[in-house]
Amino acid sequence: MNAFGNIFKIPELRKRILVTLALLAVYRVGCYIPTPGIDREALASFFQQAGGILGFFNMFAGGAMKRFSVFALGIMPYISAAIILQLLTVVVPHLERLQKEGELGRRKINQYTRYGTVLLCFIQGFGIAIGLEGMRGAAGEMIVLHPGWGFRLTTMITLAAGTTFLMWLGEQITERGIGNGISLIIFAGIVANMPQAAMNTFRLMRAGEINLFFSLFLVVLMVAVVAFIIFMETSQRRIPIQYAKRIVGRRVYGGQSAHLPLKLNTSGVIPPIFASSILMFPATVANFINHPWMEAVKRILTPVGLIYNLLYVGFIIFFCYFYTAVVFNPVDVADNMKKYGGFIPGIRPGRPTSEYIDRVLTRITLVGALYVSAVCVLPSFLIAEFHVPFYFGGTALLIVVGVALDTVQQIEAHLLTRQYEGLVKGMRMRGRRR
Repeated sequence: MNAFGNIFKIPELRKRILVTLALLAVYRVGCYIPTPGIDREALASFFQQAGGILGFFNMFAGGAMKRFSVFALGIMPYISAAIILQLLTVVVPHLERLQKEGELGRRKINQYTRYGTVLLCFIQGFGIAIGLEGMRGAAGEMIVLHPGWGFRLTTMITLAAGTTFLMWLGEQITERGIGNGISLIIFAGIVANMPQAAMNTFRLMRAGEINLFFSLFLVVLMVAVVAFIIFMETSQRRIPIQYAKRIVGRRVYGGQSAHLPLKLNTSGVIPPIFASSILMFPATVANFINHPWMEAVKRILTPVGLIYNLLYVGFIIFFCYFYTAVVFNPVDVADNMKKYGGFIPGIRPGRPTSEYIDRVLTRITLVGALYVSAVCVLPSFLIAEFHVPFYFGGTALLIVVGVALDTVQQIEAHLLTRQYEGLVKGMRMRGRRR
């Protein structure tokens, strides 16, 4: 509590937090500005019966997709473009060279990411416009008031402008606020749905449909799951590294011990996002095609079904290993260690070191993949077995806890820097008095 009180005693940190909250408020206001040409009541009734990948995107867009606001696409096109470029660095030599050029190369990749985001926005906006023209509400009413190329072009431009503005908003939060702006926008969209879920649960408890002891059990379970996620997200496998002594002139370099931290969950939330998108896509298509086969696919790929969850876990484990192999290269790490005179005690430098790191990473990735799978399957288990009236767990909870941890760590870094500066100033004052 003392550390929390110190946050608002530091002018710079207080200003950054207020800027962050103000920009996130702008984002939430934009989620209620509608795109022209849509019957919002008919669209809302369609979302109640559709679900699938549309509900998945609506969750990350903070409800903006359900209202079809100017922020309906959210920040997901930017995330998709960034992931695509990151995967392309493995197969495109030019992008791989840019990634290794430092700050200049990263700026160029960010520029490509912005261009890719706008292109994806136009493609997705056109697809959504075409899809909405063929949709009808629960009572059979048209969702699009005036179909045609006028509506399609307006939708494409509006949605692309909304996502571009969100991209700029995230960069402003990162530069002038606290935390990662893009992550905080996703965080705000997910957290915005929590008060409504709490109110619905309270209404059910007052109506007698939910027992008080069951509600207390849910609260204890939620706290335990969040604590477990925090523990796993901060867990590391530290490989000891020893640096040999080097004498250059009269100076001695190296001769110190360090460690190589390997996160238990190196891939983050990318595997469940990919797995959910792949599995929800056929079920979403089945909503628009009236065919016995499509009905069978929709029935099999029900989120609470056994087949769906087995496929979900399998895809998560696969993407955990795949994405870890993309973002972490043991050969490069071993070469850098050898270049600066570092070695793992008992392991020869070079290829044996890379093989040892790869072996350790393979083992802890399995543990991380099983942990992510358990958290992502938890909502289906709670809804199917205990009839929990809200969605708890999954990708949304992993994102919320991860972003919260990152933001808290940045706040603590500002506090530590302030204390360090105060200590240095105090030492200088005492030196002058002497």
